[in-house]
Amino acid sequence: MPSKVEGLQQLLVEELQDMYDAEKQLVKALPKMARAASDEELQNALQEHLEVTKGQVQRIEQVFESMDMRA
Repeated sequence: MPSKVEGLQQLLVEELQDMYDAEKQLVKALPKMARAASDEELQNALQEHLEVTKGQVQRIEQVFESMDMRA
C-alpha cells in the first residue's frame, strides 16, 4: 500500500500530466482559431494567449525535469 506521500506525489504527477496535455492541445488549436477569427483584435488576443501558453508548457516541462521525469 502506497504511503500518503507517494499517493500525493502520484496525484501531483497526474495533475501535471493533465495540465501539460491541455496546454499542448491549446498550442495546436490557438493558431487555427486566430486564423479563423475575422476580428483583428481577437486574432491578436489569441496570438498573445498562444505565447503565454507556450511559456506554460515550458514551465511544466521544467517541473517534470526537476522531478527527473519526462513530460
